[in-house]
Amino acid sequence: MNITIEETLTGIANQLRIDSIAATTAAGSGHPTSCCSAADLVAALFFGHMRYDPKNPRYANNDRFILSKGHAAPLLYAAWAELGLFPREHLNTLRELSSDLEGHPTPRLSFVDVATGSLGQGLAVGVGMALCARLDNLDYRTYVLMGDGEQQEGQVWEAAMYAAYNKMDHVIATIDYNGQQIDGPVDKILSLLDLKAKWESFGWIVNEFDGNKIEDVIKGLELAKSQTGKGKPVMNLMKTVMGFGVDYMMGSHKWHGVAPNDEELKKALDQLEETIGDY
Repeated sequence: MNITIEETLTGIANQLRIDSIAATTAAGSGHPTSCCSAADLVAALFFGHMRYDPKNPRYANNDRFILSKGHAAPLLYAAWAELGLFPREHLNTLRELSSDLEGHPTPRLSFVDVATGSLGQGLAVGVGMALCARLDNLDYRTYVLMGDGEQQEGQVWEAAMYAAYNKMDHVIATIDYNGQQIDGPVDKILSLLDLKAKWESFGWIVNEFDGNKIEDVIKGLELAKSQTGKGKPVMNLMKTVMGFGVDYMMGSHKWHGVAPNDEELKKALDQLEETIGDY
């Protein structure tokens, strides 16, 4: 039976969800729903779009990936376990004192360039990496994944201005627009209003797509890649659902920073394992 790229990436995305939720349950803390909303994008990036050597994460001309919403670290760890960099069983050491799989990414890990989690800093770091590529005459792209609540941070907009003014056109940023932050719905905490118009006014190319439909994610990333090198940085506004794939988590900030117990984990895995497929 022939398996399409969409089926393969859907299977990988749901495996990443399974691993992220299982890891946070083992830790007794973490952000499982933030991992679930962005899993399709991470699957499509790491297993279809980014150019890098998975056996040599520090190679100078690898594409860069900055997880600015660092609280979704289990998703990043799950992706690298899926790539075979370390055994999947290590994911269950998340947040243990003896483990390098901290609650937020640390550059002690070979695949992490910078510590993230203090929201608002990732884009500035990504722009700096893109500047390094220019200075070193390298052609890697820099991908940055942010949260929507993160758009309330001033440093994001400083970096946005710098990137556009300096024509950092090998930067592709994505906002995981799931509408939730730790205190509740984003629109009730501090509304972002017309985010597309804001980013366009700052000089960015802006694309919009459904981040939980793998076909749309693939097309969105292909479009973004085709827009690099044209004098402007690229922003993907990716509409998602918090906790996508697990019915009792979807669309709620209740699980943002809360790990499921063993019974809740089993319910989540029962739902997700049906959707993995034979990837």
